[in-house]
Amino acid sequence: MYAERIILETDSAGHLKEAPRLPPNRAIEAIFLVLDETERDAIRRPHPDIAGKVRVMGNIQDSIAESDWNLPR
Repeated sequence: MYAERIILETDSAGHLKEAPRLPPNRAIEAIFLVLDETERDAIRRPHPDIAGKVRVMGNIQDSIAESDWNLPR
């Protein structure tokens, strides 16, 4: 047995917006935890003070050396 976290979204009628893909020929146990609106909004939206105010002008990838991005190799 293993756990896989999937966040499902519903429409205004409570129907799933998109059905998840599940493993074939298996029994699935589901426990549903309803997320608070504040948790869901925090994950999906920028802070209101900066929403819609950022403009990308030019190539931001080449603005500094690749070694300064601290990316895993």
